[in-house]
Formats: sequence, C-alpha cells, structure tokens
Amino acid sequence: MDYTSNEMMVVAAARALKNDDVCFVGIGNPSAACNLARLTHAPDITLIYESGTIGTKPEVLPLSIGDGELSETALVTVSVPEMFRYWLQGGRITVGFLGAAQLDRFGNINTTVIGPYDKPKVRLPGGGGAPEIATQCREVFLIMKQSKKGFVDKIDFFTSLGYGEGGDHRRRLGVTTKGPNRLITDLCIMEPDETTKEFVVTSIHPGVTRAQIQENTGWTVRYADDVAETTPPTAAELEALRALNERTARAHGDAA
Repeated sequence: MDYTSNEMMVVAAARALKNDDVCFVGIGNPSAACNLARLTHAPDITLIYESGTIGTKPEVLPLSIGDGELSETALVTVSVPEMFRYWLQGGRITVGFLGAAQLDRFGNINTTVIGPYDKPKVRLPGGGGAPEIATQCREVFLIMKQSKKGFVDKIDFFTSLGYGEGGDHRRRLGVTTKGPNRLITDLCIMEPDETTKEFVVTSIHPGVTRAQIQENTGWTVRYADDVAETTPPTAAELEALRALNERTARAHGDAA
C-alpha cells in the first residue's frame, strides 16, 4: 500500500506509545501521532494538552492548545497552574511528545529564534510549556522532519533541554528524568547512545538510504550496531490517519 514519508513518520511515532501512557501532547505532528495511537492500538491512552485538558479525545486535530475540541472531549479541564504543578511536576506524566524547529545531536531543542537572538532571521513561537515538559516528563519522544536546516550541529537558541553537552550533563544539572528517548523523523528512528547520549540511528524507513540520512543531517550520523528496517504502515494505520486528516481538513479548511 502506498504511503508518504510523512505518513511513515507519524505512524512510527504513534507506535512508540503504549495503551497505559499518560502523554503530554505538543501541537502538530506530535498531536497527529498521539491521536493516531489512541485511534489504533492505544485506545485507553490519556492525552493531556498544555491548556489543561485531561483525557481529551478530539475528533479532529487541534490547531492550538486553545482549540475548543480539546475541552469539549476532555474528561476534565484544570487550570494551567494545576496542570504544571500537580500533573507535570508531580511526576504523573509518563511521556512528553514534542516537535522542534532546530534540534542537535543530543536532543536539545530550539523553538525560539533562527539566527541571532537580537536580530533573528525568523522569530518562532517560543518555548511555551516545552522546557518544563522536556525536564519533568518521565521520558520524551521527539518527532521532526529531517533536514540540514533543522538537524544542526549547534542550535541557535537553547529552548528546551535534551542531554545538554552529552554524557551525564543532564543529570549533573540536577534533572533526574530520562530525557529524549526516541527521535522519529521522515527518514529513520534514532535513540540516544547509552554512554554519550548522542542520537544514533536504530531503524531506517523502507526505501531510505544512509546517504539520504546524512545529506539531511548537520552532523556526522552514527548508527547502532544492529540497524533495523522500520515496519511499513499497515492498511489499518493508514486508514485511521487519513480519516483523521480528512476530518481535520473539513473542520479547519486552509488553516489545517
């Protein structure tokens, strides 16, 4: 069955989630992956958005954390301070699912500016709750299309912590949560090396070459000793994802 590289990425990301996860969801591809998991293999997953919606089950993908669909389908909506202090900082969230504008080899995220901070080429939406999500969730998954513009040797601004300078730097900073444990792109899946914490390729999507991965990465890519081939999307996964995207397009039009 034919599928796009973006569909492969979202499906692979959705598979990382478990039925009993409590997941703090970012907008965009993280939201697509989390809701696809809910609609397929993880119907009991608890999805939480930054606006305070807990256990939400949107029929369409939200455009922002303030989308009414999130409140209308949530089990409960709490205040933002309660969301962060009780749920996030209380250690009750198993997975944070984030995207990025720029990412380095240690999973540090930039969502603030491209270029110098005082005179940026592009000013981005900012961190929002991502800095707290990156440090307070028990583990973090990242999803991002792979390109040299986004996968850089050094990010322009340090918005959210991954593994800092690598090794035990995260722990030396006093952060005891696991950190970014998986990076899913439209080309491959990466996981942190146990010692250096640099992301290494553990699975390559069907039809993708190592040369393509390197061409779209701003650092010298490393590979695990045993690199798998990602299982292609099933018909059921594609049907669920495409139906979700179609409902979203009908609901939001060009804004989707």
